[in-house]
Amino acid sequence: MPLRSGKVPRDAVHHPLFARCYARASVRAETRMGMARVRERLLGGLSGRVIEIGAGNGLNFAHYPGTVSEVVAIEPERLLRRLAVEAALRAEVPVDVVPGAAEALPVKSEGFDAAVVSLVLCSVRDVPRALGELRRVLRPGGEVRFFEHGRGGGRAMTCAQQALDRTLWPVVSGGCHLSREPVRALRDAGFELGPYRRVMMPEQGPVLPTSYCVLGTAWRPPVSA
Repeated sequence: MPLRSGKVPRDAVHHPLFARCYARASVRAETRMGMARVRERLLGGLSGRVIEIGAGNGLNFAHYPGTVSEVVAIEPERLLRRLAVEAALRAEVPVDVVPGAAEALPVKSEGFDAAVVSLVLCSVRDVPRALGELRRVLRPGGEVRFFEHGRGGGRAMTCAQQALDRTLWPVVSGGCHLSREPVRALRDAGFELGPYRRVMMPEQGPVLPTSYCVLGTAWRPPVSA
């Protein structure tokens, strides 16, 4: 069972200014950038118990299908967690919002049928450790749905992403990094990659260092016979 108290001795992440900006921008992106359609594709067909890592302000909650029996949503940032709790109360499936960090998930091993990571691997402190935790909490054969941004474009863009990562971007964007490679990270962590596709966000309009996204599916390998 997850921890259900909203009080923890110390927040794993504390970016109050960024959290306020993100909460406003993410709501606008639902329609202006087509994020609502992405969330529908990300979550469609899920069932059983689901753990969502880095739930933010809970915008995914409205898109979980009725076949999902429970969502345990991990969010380390206090303001975003409060907004996620409000979103959970409006959701049509049971959602339990829990404080915690991706690198040390406060749940039992092999307790979930599926996991969702959505625009979170860019900002976790230790990606291999976080994905190791994801493998731990998924049952053998459990599914991962992911929508992440990362490295993309030509040489000039990737150089710009790397330069921003070394300087200003993580400071002003809540620890976000632009040049990580989520598909490679999932593969390196031992997940079996399923179908995935590259997505530009926004789909039309200016190409930004954050525009290069990937939407797809992976699995924790089943136990060998």
